[in-house]
Amino acid sequence: MGQKINPLGFRLGTNQDHHSIWFAHQKNYSLDLQEDQKIRHCIKNYLQKNMRISYGIEGIARIEIRKRIDLIQVIIYLGFPKLLLDGGTRRVKELQMTIQKELNCLNQKLNVIVTRIPSPYGQPHILGEFIAGQLKNRVSFRKAMKKVIELTEQADTKGIQVQIAGRLDGKEIARVEWIREGRVPLQTIRAKIDYCFYTVRTIYGALGIKIWIFRED
Repeated sequence: MGQKINPLGFRLGTNQDHHSIWFAHQKNYSLDLQEDQKIRHCIKNYLQKNMRISYGIEGIARIEIRKRIDLIQVIIYLGFPKLLLDGGTRRVKELQMTIQKELNCLNQKLNVIVTRIPSPYGQPHILGEFIAGQLKNRVSFRKAMKKVIELTEQADTKGIQVQIAGRLDGKEIARVEWIREGRVPLQTIRAKIDYCFYTVRTIYGALGIKIWIFRED
């Protein structure tokens, strides 16, 4: 009882894919994994420093990394591509140069592709960033959760569940609050579930945000 598993890992091989697609020797696996973390961290830092982000939303739905012997392909799925494409391809090239300096890769070519997500408020990572921005601005957690439910009604989703844990509203005792709208069949493997876990640091401490979105059977 009480055993938990990541909904994405639970469905790998059926209707979910890895966000990093590459093969490595056992000795080099940890280095390649650290390289993936550097790429994702570098992209998020670039957006935070150079873009005018409203409501604390970076707009990154996910980042896919595909590696070959001589090529590293990074696909950024953005809900609001204007954050990165306002200056044409200049910002994309600048981001590409920043990642190359961070990785110091000489033998591999780096290719950065930006793809637009048609319904950004149907992506759990973007919704998690939205809730985090609201909580930092001292908005009530219940109001933020209900606002997220309203935003997902614009996207083609069948159900959503939002959970926030920690010292909510500055209370001394931490607790867990959640809200659900529609169906979220977590035990059904054929059901496509998008999931994210997001941590936000407030003056009262760290709060954990979890979002499950049910798309289709």
